[in-house]
Amino acid sequence: MTKSLLIEIGVEELPAIPLLKILKNIEKSWENILKEYRLPTEFEFLYTPRRLVLKHESIAIKQADSTTELFGPPMRVAIRDGKVTKAGEGFARKCGVHFNALTTSKKNGKEVLYFKKEEEGTAIEELLEEMIQKWIASMSFGKMMRWSNRSDEFIRPIRWLQVRLDNDSVDVELFGVKSDSKTFVHRMVDFEAIEVADIGQYEKILAEGMVSLSPEIRKAKILAEFNILEREHNITIERDISLLNEIVAITENPKSLLGSFDKLFLELPPEAIIASMKEHQRYFPVFEDGKLSNKFIVVSNAVTDDYTKVVAGNERVLKPRLSDGLFFYRNDLNRGLITDGLEKITFMDGLGSLMDKIDREKAIALRLLSLYMDSVERETGKNSHELTMLMEETISLAKADLTSEMVYEFTELQGLMGYYYAKALGKDELIYSAIKEQYYPLGEGAELPSSRFSAIVAMAIKLDTLIGLFSVGKIPTGSKDPFALRRAVNGIVRMVIEYDLTFDIDEIITLLDELYADYEAEKLGDFIIERIKKSLDANPSVISAVLESGERDINEIAKKVSALNNIVSQ
Repeated sequence: MTKSLLIEIGVEELPAIPLLKILKNIEKSWENILKEYRLPTEFEFLYTPRRLVLKHESIAIKQADSTTELFGPPMRVAIRDGKVTKAGEGFARKCGVHFNALTTSKKNGKEVLYFKKEEEGTAIEELLEEMIQKWIASMSFGKMMRWSNRSDEFIRPIRWLQVRLDNDSVDVELFGVKSDSKTFVHRMVDFEAIEVADIGQYEKILAEGMVSLSPEIRKAKILAEFNILEREHNITIERDISLLNEIVAITENPKSLLGSFDKLFLELPPEAIIASMKEHQRYFPVFEDGKLSNKFIVVSNAVTDDYTKVVAGNERVLKPRLSDGLFFYRNDLNRGLITDGLEKITFMDGLGSLMDKIDREKAIALRLLSLYMDSVERETGKNSHELTMLMEETISLAKADLTSEMVYEFTELQGLMGYYYAKALGKDELIYSAIKEQYYPLGEGAELPSSRFSAIVAMAIKLDTLIGLFSVGKIPTGSKDPFALRRAVNGIVRMVIEYDLTFDIDEIITLLDELYADYEAEKLGDFIIERIKKSLDANPSVISAVLESGERDINEIAKKVSALNNIVSQ
């Protein structure tokens, strides 16, 4: 026999980011608990910022009966001289029976003590409290909190609880809160608890109270409203999936609204406006004719017949943000790209300041430029002297924006603000483009630097970080890589292959090792080789064969692997 099951845990507003990080684990944990308690069944996990909900259309009213076979010690060990030994008594205790209730069985050719333990399933009502407590305890949000005089911890205080089998309320207590048959709707609709007499009407009651329980339905509603606004106003709304998921997690009644700001603020770099809107306000940027517009989308959680005040309030909040940004930007432009202060910022213990890092990066970049000079000259149309001077200036200015007011406010704009400031100062395009692209690629499959010149700058920065951290013992172990050294090597490999550059691992390490304290160069070489194995999309045996040949040039390794892989695949 089965019944429907509804579990609703009502909480104060959950923070979006911690919740989104563990959504899959929350669902998987309940699935594992069902298996553990011999109640496996399909279920639906739903959430809003104020509730975590589990819905079972059908669940057994009792655990499945279980049969467990227990094998004990050999009979010659369990009984000696006609008497039960401690080993025999211990096995009987383990089985929870008197020794005389045990039988024997054959195992591995020996006669051993045996007990067939049959356990009748427990009624689900008696298990639910323990199961729910275990589920809650499994949710690792990171920072937790305590409330009232209890020692229990959770991400936010639990305020109400429903545990329903069909329409019957199951007695469960969680964090001092006792279950009942009531729920709460949207705060702006009703502050009082509402009786749910029929759980078949649960979602309807929430919907009438302006709560959309399903995150997928909330997301679909937002995207549908985006489409309508785009058609009505001839605009394009950026669909940032991470931001969209965050908005879904903090709303129960999402409503997409179009707001605007003074066009004066479009003087700011588009990325700065977007960062301000997304990071601080959770607004979606709007584009017109391919350019950033002075409009934005805010997704409100309010319930009202007139959203004009909501729009006006958000416009009012955004204005000082953009005013500050414009003030910082103009100050930075007046100040220019100045490296004063970088000598006071520590890069890493044992590796000096950021100015020390710049000096090493410059030495690396110039050595790489010398290696690749012919191809860079052909690509740029500039001679070796011009390129050397441009490279020195690029590396010298690349981190100057770290002391700017804009990057202090928006750290994610480092490099990008340097690009705008260098461009405003009339620097060569090679310089400002390389400053913008110095951290490229930002991740797997991300955009690469747009030229060999920029690639050399990016490679120099990554090589200094890589060799420098190896020289002070900051070597990745297991899955831990706090300084993203694996990503740095992956980026170097991609740039070398993309721009067809020679890059003999041992020769490059030897060329640069005088810039650092003594370290195990062989260990660094092995680390790079291991990343090459992971980054090349080919038959592993082909990659191993090429590496076993002794080839150490990244570009040649990639070419040989590709050629052999094509042959093997035919």
